Order: sequence, then C-alpha cells, then structure tokens
Amino acid sequence: SVDPYMRGRMTERESYIASFGLNEALTGGAIGRVERSRTPDFEEGDIVESFFGWREAFTADAGELRRIGNLAAPPSAYLGVLGMPGLTAYVGLFEIGSLRPGADVVYVSGAAGAVGSAVGQIAKVKGCRAVGSAGGADKVRHLVEDLHFDHAFDYRDGHLAKQIRVGAPDGVDVYFDNVGGTHLQAGINCMRKNGRIVLCGMIAQYNALGAEPGPNNLIVAIGSQLTLRGFIVSNYYHLHEKFLEEMSEWVRSGDVTYRETVFNGIESMPDAFIGLFSGLNTGKMIVSLE
Repeated sequence: SVDPYMRGRMTERESYIASFGLNEALTGGAIGRVERSRTPDFEEGDIVESFFGWREAFTADAGELRRIGNLAAPPSAYLGVLGMPGLTAYVGLFEIGSLRPGADVVYVSGAAGAVGSAVGQIAKVKGCRAVGSAGGADKVRHLVEDLHFDHAFDYRDGHLAKQIRVGAPDGVDVYFDNVGGTHLQAGINCMRKNGRIVLCGMIAQYNALGAEPGPNNLIVAIGSQLTLRGFIVSNYYHLHEKFLEEMSEWVRSGDVTYRETVFNGIESMPDAFIGLFSGLNTGKMIVSLE
C-alpha cells in the first residue's frame, strides 16, 4: 500500500508515527499470503494483513500478522475500503463529525481518493446528502455516476465556495477535509451553524517548499459555532471490528463500491507513491506483486 501519510514519515520530526529509517525498507500496510508457517496460528495459504510494507517477502512473528477470513471482497480491498482508509472515513464521520443519519449535508474534498470516496458513500448509506470535489472531469463523473454522490465538481474550475453552494445551497453540516489550504477556507465559509469540520489530511501541503496559504476566516467559526477537530485513525482501532462488520455488509450489498489504481511490481512503488500527490489515482492506489 502507498498512502499520503507516508510523506510525513520522510521527514525527521516528532509525530504520531516514527520517521522512516535511512537504508531500511519502508513499512506500511500490506496484504499477502502465508507461504510457510511454523505456528498453529496460521496455515499455508492464509491471507494476512501486516505492516511490513515495501518488500516482496518477509519472516514475521505470529503477533505481527492478522488473518483475514470470510473475505467480503478481493484481498486488495483490505488495503482500501475495508482497510485503514475505510476505517478513517468511518471514524471521521461518526466519531469526529457526529454524523446525523438522514439529516446532514456532507461535503468531502479529495472525494475521488480512497478515503473521500468512502466518506461520500457512507453518508449516502446513512441517508445524508453527499457533495464532493475532485480534480478532473473523469473523477467528477465517477463520483456522480458510479458512487452516487448527489453533486460533485472539479475544484480546478474556479471559485470553490460557489461550487460547494451549488451542491449544498443551504450549507454544509459536516465537512470532511482531506486537502487543507484554500479548500478549508472555502469549506468554513459554507458551513451551517454548529457545523463540524473533520480535519483528516492536508495533502495540498505535504510537498510544499514554503508556507502554504491557510484559512484567514476562522472568525466565521466563532459566529457559526463550528467545531474543527483533527484525528489520527490509529487511536480508534478499538472500533475496527464494528467498522469491518458494517462495511463488509455494505460492500457485499453493493451499497459501497470502490475503484483501485494498480501499479505492478516492487520497482513501481516510488512512482505509485509520487502519483498520489499529482492526483494520478482514482480510489485506492496499490502496488501488486502478483
């Protein structure tokens, strides 16, 4: 798996997860198959999840693996909609955004990515209106035609706040922010009273060489009594089983669908990772070693 949060691990700084070590293989989410087992906990052929990341094979202790049984979708989905990105969407909406089923208008930036596409679809499953922004006409079409967003737009087309209001003329209750910067500024201006802004990612800033423009309209948050709250999904793994049960059912029923952008071969890992920051992916970016 390649994910945007890995960019922060390439900088030596104190953070919620350790930086990558020099001359060491990069770690991250991975799905694989047990080739040999010396423990009764696993059998050859078991599909397992690990955090060993960018490598073709490895030896692990039993406690470093999690068996995936009763597959609701192909194994790669457990890197995306049924994995960490899906859990991020689930936690962000319910725990951070306090989603009100059947009542809220949800806007998500970066809506065609692994997290954003799950956010919009969960909102729809719960009877809410879903509005999303993405980069490019093909992604916008995918959001509306395939994922059934109520409204989607290309953020490159102009004034963000005006475009948000087309899809949410009465305002937004929950803004799930994956981008930051000017997107966050526009989102703040479109919130309803007592709206909740879920601060999940700031992909617009991950590769910035200097200071990026941030919102200069936080005074709006006071008058509108907004809540802006960031979160780290690893603090919510106690919800993993509940999430997996619900999301598996949604995937099986077709209420939630997903798309993957697949690179092939370990040598393609750098290109796949870099592609995340130029919008090369629709849905989850993965690298297949098969």
